[in-house]
Order: sequence, then structure tokens, then C-alpha cells
Amino acid sequence: MDEKNIPGDIKKDLENACLLHERATSDYTQCMEFSRLMSDVLAGLEDAGCWDMADKVMSVLLDCNPKTGAHCDKATIVAQAVKKLMRLSATQERQ
Repeated sequence: MDEKNIPGDIKKDLENACLLHERATSDYTQCMEFSRLMSDVLAGLEDAGCWDMADKVMSVLLDCNPKTGAHCDKATIVAQAVKKLMRLSATQERQ
């Protein structure tokens, strides 16, 4: 499948994950929910054949390591990567 054709439900899940991450940096439960949602996004992208975007989501997941009772030490890195994914998704939607 062409990268421009990321299914709408996957884009919506990605948007939800991005919004969730903004609130999740110091809440373990929300961090776990973010990680689960991004895993679902990854699976959907792979099923849709959107390999480049799937690779980018996998990179986010590699940096995301929720810890009980601790502030995320890679919150800034993950936040930047998530924002980049959103910009990329929005750019592809306009094309």
C-alpha cells in the first residue's frame, strides 16, 4: 500500500496516542496506555503495508519504556518523535 494511504482509523489512533503522550509523562497508567495504543498503530500500519511509517512508530516504541513511580527519562525524545509522526501523517493526508 502507498504511504499516502494510511487508513483513517490508524491515523485517528495515532492522533489519540499523540494527545495521550502529552498527558502521560508522569502517569504510569497513561504511559502504559500510550505504549499499548502505539503497538496497535504499529500492527495496523504493518497490516496496511505502510512500512516507512511503521518503522517510525517502532522507533518510538523502542524509546518508550514505562516505569512505575518514575518520571519518563525519554519523554522529550518520544514527544519529539510523536510530533514528527503527526506532521508526517498530516503531510501525507494533504498529498
